[in-house]
Amino acid sequence: MSRFDLSGRTALVTGAAGGLGRAFAGALAEAGADLVLTDLPGADGLAETAALVRESGRGALVVEQDLSDTAALHGFADRVREQAGPLRILVNNAGTAALERFNEITPESWYRVMRVNLDAVFFLTQRVAEHMIADGLPGRIVNVTSKNALVAEAGLAHYNASKAAVDLLTQSLAVELAPHGITANSLAPGMVATPIDGEFPFDREAFEDAYRRRIPLGRYARPDECTGALLLLAGDEGAYLTGTRIVVDGGVLADQMPRTAFMPPYRTSLRPRRKDGTTP
Repeated sequence: MSRFDLSGRTALVTGAAGGLGRAFAGALAEAGADLVLTDLPGADGLAETAALVRESGRGALVVEQDLSDTAALHGFADRVREQAGPLRILVNNAGTAALERFNEITPESWYRVMRVNLDAVFFLTQRVAEHMIADGLPGRIVNVTSKNALVAEAGLAHYNASKAAVDLLTQSLAVELAPHGITANSLAPGMVATPIDGEFPFDREAFEDAYRRRIPLGRYARPDECTGALLLLAGDEGAYLTGTRIVVDGGVLADQMPRTAFMPPYRTSLRPRRKDGTTP
């Protein structure tokens, strides 16, 4: 595990109040990093994430910020640099979504999703990367996108578009920042058991039952199951990975058509083995 050691490094995680953000913060802390945690002012759960980080023996600085206020993000990044010192890792995890048919999306709804999911990623990264360059330290930028950056989902036109834009933005950042020793990559989760899915006005139980059957591994991911990919991209082992993405989706994008549900049950020519490895 020393190859994934992040001791002496400070990471900023956005959307850190719960879900993937909390899992990412906890994993980075366990790997030795100190954390700067941000979410909306007054967000429930931010203090709990900070406590989780401190239980790992790492420092946790909470700096609340509404990321949709893009004009304030340079000042926010400056404040973080002043209070926490040099940042080595930026995890752009914060995101929002709304379930709306394309013809029901208002300009207000469209721009709200874009401000949080795309604009905030760009303007925060813009300033944090400048600090990384000025500090002369190699940095890691991880943008949390989605499988929706690669394939569309009904009712999420603005969300799909925002995540696809971040995917290409990540490649642009990778190219421009490479001469400074800074990498930029995307981490694209599939369906994860996080609160964002609970905000949609539909029969959640029926939807999840249908979607689980669509996932080759047969279930939603736990937030902690996305942390291994993050640690690879955030540390020295991922130093030569830039401008790429890691998809953590249980096999959804690999399966063009869920045909296995209509095929005969799997049968093997091998005899079953006992737990001790012998055959009956």
